Amino acid sequence: MKFNQVEFDTYFKQYPDEKGFYGKYGGSYIPAELQAAMDEITQAYFTICKSSKFVSELRRIRREFQGRPTPVSYLERLSGTLGNVQLYVKREDLNHTGAHKLNHCMGEALLAKYMGKKKVIAETGAGQHGVALATAAAYFGLECDIYMGAVDIQKQAPNVARMKILGANVIEVTHGLQTLKEAVDAAFDAYCREYRDAIYCIGSVVGPHPFPMMVRDFQAVVGIEAREQFLEMTGELPDAVVACVGGGSNAMGMFAGFLNDPVDIYGVEPLGRGSALGDHAASLSYGSEGIMHGFNSLMLKDANGEPAPVYSVASGLDYPSSGPEHAFLHDLGRVKYDVVNDEETIDAFFTLSRLEGIIPAIESAHAVAYGMKLAKTMGKGSVLINLSGRGDKDMDYIIEKYGIQ
Repeated sequence: MKFNQVEFDTYFKQYPDEKGFYGKYGGSYIPAELQAAMDEITQAYFTICKSSKFVSELRRIRREFQGRPTPVSYLERLSGTLGNVQLYVKREDLNHTGAHKLNHCMGEALLAKYMGKKKVIAETGAGQHGVALATAAAYFGLECDIYMGAVDIQKQAPNVARMKILGANVIEVTHGLQTLKEAVDAAFDAYCREYRDAIYCIGSVVGPHPFPMMVRDFQAVVGIEAREQFLEMTGELPDAVVACVGGGSNAMGMFAGFLNDPVDIYGVEPLGRGSALGDHAASLSYGSEGIMHGFNSLMLKDANGEPAPVYSVASGLDYPSSGPEHAFLHDLGRVKYDVVNDEETIDAFFTLSRLEGIIPAIESAHAVAYGMKLAKTMGKGSVLINLSGRGDKDMDYIIEKYGIQ
C-alpha cells in the first residue's frame, strides 16, 4: 500500500534510515563518547538479533515465559451499548507482568546478555516498564537499576514493591516535577557514567537511535498477532485500530501490524485537565519540533523552548514528547492522533471493568475511551483496541482519588 509517497510494503526496510531518522525526526543527539556506546548497541542489534539462535530463544521465551500469544477478546456487552459497531481488545494485560512492556524488556535484556553486559538501567513512570525490566533482569541474572520520580513512587506503590521483590534497585528522583521526564533524565545520566558495563533499556520508542527502532521491532509482535487473530475470528480486518500514546511503545507495536492495510489507525493522547500548557501531555496534538533525550520529535515546550511541564492522570503517559516514528506518521497522515481527557478516561475505566470484567490500566483506559467515542460516530463496523496493561497498579490511586463509583 502506498500512502503520501511512502510505500508501506517495504516500510520497515526503509524506516528508519541508517542514521536513525524517520523523515526529519529521530536521529541521535548525544555526546561523542556516548555515541560510541550507541553504535556498539546498533551493531550488536543488527548482528545478534537477526541470528537464528537469538530469534529462536526470544520466541521460546515469549511462548513459555511470557504466555504469548495474548488473546483478542470481543467486548460483547460494551459493544451492545454503542449501536452496531463491534469492539475488540488485544489483551496485553494478560502478558506476564500485566502489560506490553515485557515484550521489549526481554528482548533488550537478552541483547545485554549476548553483549556481555552486567547491568540494565531504565526509567519508569507507571512502573510497568520497571517491573518488566526487573523481571527480565531476574530471569537473565543481571543487576537492575530503575529510576522513578517521587510523585510516581507515591502513585504506584504496588509496582514499586514488585520491583523491589524482583531484586531491582529503585532509585527515587526528587528534582523538577518528580515524574517520568525527570526519571529519564536521571537514568540517562547514570548510563553516561556506566555504559561500559551496562545497557540502557529505554522504556518506549524514544531516545537516540537505535532505541526507537529496537523497541518498535520487539513490540511489533503485538500487531502481528492481533492481525492474524482478528482475521481468524472475523474473516476480515478491523475498520479501525486504536492505542494510547505517551512515548508510544504499545501503539507502535500495535500499528506495525496494520500500517500496510486499508485500516484507519488512531493514536490517543492524554488531554488531562484541558488544553492549557501544563494541563496535558498531548505532544503530537499540541507540540512543535524539538530535541530532548537525544532524539528529535514533536514536543511540548515552555517559553524558553525547553521541555514543558506536563500532566496526565496516567503516570505512563506524562511525557513531554513522543517517539519520532509517531511524529513522522502524524505528519504523513497515515495515523490520526486525537485526545481524551481525564474524565472520559476514568469513565471508560469503570465502564470496561463493570461491563466486561476487565480492569484496565489508566493508560489503556484512554484508548478504551476513544474507541467508545469512535464507535458512536461510525454507525457500523469494528474497532480493535490495544489494551496495553491491567489496572492492578492503579487501584490505590483510583480509590483515593475517585472512590468506588
